[in-house]
Amino acid sequence: MNSPAGQSSTRVLLAPGMTLIQARRALTDAFAAAGLDSPELDARLLAGHALSLDHTALVIDGERSLGGDAAKTLAALAWRRLDREPVARILGMKEFWGLPLRLNDATLVPRPETETLVEASLGALDEGGPRSRALRIADLGTGSGALLIALLTELPNAQGVGTDVDSQAVTAARGNAARLGIASRAQFVVSDFGAPLAGPFDLVVSNPPYIESGHIATLPPEVRHDPRRALDGGSDGLHAYRAIAKQARNLLGPRSHLVVEIGIGQETAVAAIFRAAGLTPLPAQPDLSGIPRALRAHVATMTP
Repeated sequence: MNSPAGQSSTRVLLAPGMTLIQARRALTDAFAAAGLDSPELDARLLAGHALSLDHTALVIDGERSLGGDAAKTLAALAWRRLDREPVARILGMKEFWGLPLRLNDATLVPRPETETLVEASLGALDEGGPRSRALRIADLGTGSGALLIALLTELPNAQGVGTDVDSQAVTAARGNAARLGIASRAQFVVSDFGAPLAGPFDLVVSNPPYIESGHIATLPPEVRHDPRRALDGGSDGLHAYRAIAKQARNLLGPRSHLVVEIGIGQETAVAAIFRAAGLTPLPAQPDLSGIPRALRAHVATMTP
């Protein structure tokens, strides 16, 4: 096997006749030597994917010998991981809010910190009444549909619309909504944030691109596998927030909520953009690492 660029010193020795346990150990050792964060987990996930086995079956079939085709398939996946392609991209699937979401080349890999937006949004809605009430939700820049789908699973009588500038992302979001049984309550349209939408919505959420253009090349290799348009927030990382702020007054009612994800150190700047647009920002809710992550805002005439 030829190793990918930058991995010539790492050897993944998978050969026909190896047991599954031996293959997983070989992958784990190779991933650890390459400095990957979770070598054992990555090896287990890739082995399960290559052989169509769940975690229990991997254990039960540990002494199973790999055939030539299986060894070749698993090795190919391993080289992709050694080339720092995220496991979620290799599998084409990522769990978010306990929901399995399919990905494609146009979608961002949903990250655990983004679940903070779901928590903040539900907290905001809880202030206004029961979750069983009828609600309208908009998800701007929906990608895989992660935010909207997660919210609709928690809000049984809510209707939602997700927008994305990329038609491939919209296709992925529609497919995820259909597989998870909420297609009748979710629409997805190709558009630039909320430009074509007619408010008011009870809740508007967004995880927009917020990385400064000049910093994208310095991101970890796994992150750089995400589509650039889902990362690039312009020269100062704030272009998307200006667009959302400009549209917000047409999307929000007097008791509506806007919840957006922000990057490290962006709370003050994003709050200022929203305030200049006639919105009242609230302190950002931190993620599990303590980083301000979910910034809430409402129209300035609303009483907090």
